[in-house]
Amino acid sequence: MSTATENQVMLHDCRDAFAATLEQLARADERIVTVANDSVGSSKLGSFRKQWPERLVNVGIAEQSLVGVGAGLANSGLIPFVCAASCFLTGRALEQIKADIAYSQANVKLCGISSGVAYGQLGPTHHSIEDLAWTRVLDGLEIFVPVDDVETAQVIRYVADSDRPAFVRLSRMGVPTLMSEDYQFRPGQAPVLRQGNDITLIGCGVTVCRALEAAEQLAQSGIEARVISCTSIAPLDRNTLLSAARETGHLLTLEEHSVRGGMGSAVAELVAQEAPCRMKLLGFESFAPTGAAGWLLDDAGMSVEGIVTSAHALLK
Repeated sequence: MSTATENQVMLHDCRDAFAATLEQLARADERIVTVANDSVGSSKLGSFRKQWPERLVNVGIAEQSLVGVGAGLANSGLIPFVCAASCFLTGRALEQIKADIAYSQANVKLCGISSGVAYGQLGPTHHSIEDLAWTRVLDGLEIFVPVDDVETAQVIRYVADSDRPAFVRLSRMGVPTLMSEDYQFRPGQAPVLRQGNDITLIGCGVTVCRALEAAEQLAQSGIEARVISCTSIAPLDRNTLLSAARETGHLLTLEEHSVRGGMGSAVAELVAQEAPCRMKLLGFESFAPTGAAGWLLDDAGMSVEGIVTSAHALLK
């Protein structure tokens, strides 16, 4: 899998790629509409509203209504992108996501904005480190965590074309571009960004760039780490993940989420049944404290140095 040039320093807010792609799609397809919960600004929907005010529904701070309205629009033949802060979208409206979207197979695209610990100083009430656990158990709901701006655009195009409900988890933290412009996203595919046979680092979203940096440091001590971007949480890339377990024998997952129920848990469930190996899950052990988003990841052991230390410990 090709990546951007090394030492990429420019950081991108994936919400910008989300908004730009959504507007491109909306120009070509009048069925695309948006639904927001008084979150037009944080969802980057200001330009969309200006161009198509009649195609944006703002329900106010009422997430259960937000999802219900989205389901109704889908049942009317439209393609609604339901946008809200991920912590409130998945926490307050979980019953509606379960019954109105997943169980009913409504063609709704749920967009969890500012996921993980992106809200930083707003603290535990605004951290969204449980959203993957809550949504992952719902059968029939595809779940994607794009790694950068290029993949975000690809994911949005895919879900718009699909007739299945989906949950797309988007952060507001700046990340470098890792995927090449000719990259083609496919559901159920986990791109291998770096080859290695000693250990596998599996990240998703904002942790993947840290995994790549850690792999470079590990290489300096003679450890070749494979790096996988687990963008597709549901469905999982069974073949790539099982191959990594069998070929490297050591899996280290890292995610901007609780260590319970998230991407790491999904990988562990698969591997434990079909290719048992040594594993460690990096993530948040409890409620994340208040602080800058980058510091919170570091504090949870997901600094580059923390990942390297965990890799060495796992290999011992």
